[in-house]
Amino acid sequence: MNHSVLRLGVAGLGTVGASLIRLVARHGRDIGVRSGRMIAVTAVAARDRSRDRGVDVSDCAWFDDPVALARSPEIDVFVELMGGAEGAAREAVEAALAAGKHVVTANKALLARHGAALAALAEAQGVSLNFEAAAAGGIPIIKTLRESLAGNRVARVYGILNGTCNYILTRMEREGLSFETCLAEAQRLGYAEADPTFDIDGFDTAHKLSLLAAIAFGNRIDADAVYVEGIRSITTADIEAADELGYRIKLLGVASRTDTGFEQRVHPTMVPKSSPIARVDGVTNAVAVEADFVGRLVLSGPGAGGDATASAVMSDIADIARGDIVGTFGRPASALEPYRQAAMRAHEGGYYIRLSVYDRPGAFASIAQRMAENGISLESIVQRRRAPRADAPEHPTPMAPQPVILITYDTTEAQIKDALDRISVDGHIAERPQMIRIEQFA
Repeated sequence: MNHSVLRLGVAGLGTVGASLIRLVARHGRDIGVRSGRMIAVTAVAARDRSRDRGVDVSDCAWFDDPVALARSPEIDVFVELMGGAEGAAREAVEAALAAGKHVVTANKALLARHGAALAALAEAQGVSLNFEAAAAGGIPIIKTLRESLAGNRVARVYGILNGTCNYILTRMEREGLSFETCLAEAQRLGYAEADPTFDIDGFDTAHKLSLLAAIAFGNRIDADAVYVEGIRSITTADIEAADELGYRIKLLGVASRTDTGFEQRVHPTMVPKSSPIARVDGVTNAVAVEADFVGRLVLSGPGAGGDATASAVMSDIADIARGDIVGTFGRPASALEPYRQAAMRAHEGGYYIRLSVYDRPGAFASIAQRMAENGISLESIVQRRRAPRADAPEHPTPMAPQPVILITYDTTEAQIKDALDRISVDGHIAERPQMIRIEQFA
C-alpha cells in the first residue's frame, strides 16, 4: 500500500458535499485498503462558515475562495461540487488542473460547455478529470461507456436522465393529477427547484446526454446541437390516451449514430409498457446502451440525491487513489471528432397526435387530406368525446371542438411538422396540436 494520504479539497458543502464527507468518515478506511491509498478530506471551501451542515469539518482547512483551495499545495485532488458552467466553478477547476491537481466534479453544465478544453488541460498536466457523478447520479454509466464497453461500437444511448420529470409524469399517471399539481408537490418534497425550468424544460437532460454521446461516439461535445422539448405540454388526456394505447410517457434523452451524423434529442416519448425503460418510476433514472458486441444493456438506479451522487464522486476518487488515469472521454481530447449533426427533421418513427377538432362537416376529411398530401399513413384514428360537465346545457354547442387522436405509422419529423402546420392554417382545430414521438424500445 502507498502509505501517503490522498488529500481531498472539497469545494461546495451542499447536499452532495456533506454526503461525501460522511461517506469518507464512514468508509474511508475500507476504501483506502481497497484502493491502496488512504483518503482524507483535508480542506473545504464554502460561502458560510457558520452554517450547520450536519458534518464535522473542524479538522479541515477552510477556504473562502475556491480558486485558492484549488491552487493549495496542501491538497492532491480538487473536488468541485459548486455547480455552474461559468464563474467560480470554471475558474477553480482550471486553476486546479493548471496546478497539476486531479479534479473530480459533478458539474454537467461546466463539462457540457467546456469539457473538451478542460480535458486537454488535464492531459497536458498528466492528471485526471473525472465526472461519474455528472450524469445519472449513482448509476455508473460513465465508466460503463468509457471503460467496460471500450471494445464495442455504440449505436445508441438513451434513457431517463432527470428524476424530477420522471416523478411528475409518474404521479400524473398514477393519480390522474395535473402537471401543475405534480410540479408543486415535487417542489414541496425537494425534488424540484423553486425555479424548475432547467429540469422540466429538458436542459438538464440535454447536458447529461451531450456528455454521454461524446463518450459513446467519440465526438466533440455540442450541447447546443441537442433538440430539446420539455414536459410542460403533457396533459392528463395524453397520459390517459397513452395508457389505453399500451404506452407510458417518459422524458427521454436519445443519442444515436446515423449514416449522416449524430442525432441528440430530448423530448417526451411514448414507450411500450413492456419495455424496461417504461417500468422506471418516480425519481429513479435509467440508461440503455445499444452496442454491436453486447447488444443492449440497461442500468437503473438513483439519479440524484446526496448519497447517490457522493457514491459516484467517491468511485472517481478511488480510481485516482489506485493510480488509474484514463482519458476524460475515453480517448485523447485531440482525437474527439468534429460533431456532425444529423437533421432532426429527418428522424423517422411513429407519432401520437392529439387535435382539438371543431365538430363540423369537412373537418376530418380536410385533416386526412393534409396527412395524405405529406405521405403520412395513419394506423388509427380515435375520437374521444369530452365528458359533459355537471353544469353543461342539455344540448351541447354545435361544432364544439372535440379531441381526436391520430397514431401514425413510421414517418419523418419533416412530414409531420408540415402536415400539422397546414392543418393549423386550415382553421379546423381550436388549439395547438400535441405531438409525441413513439419509440418502439424492446
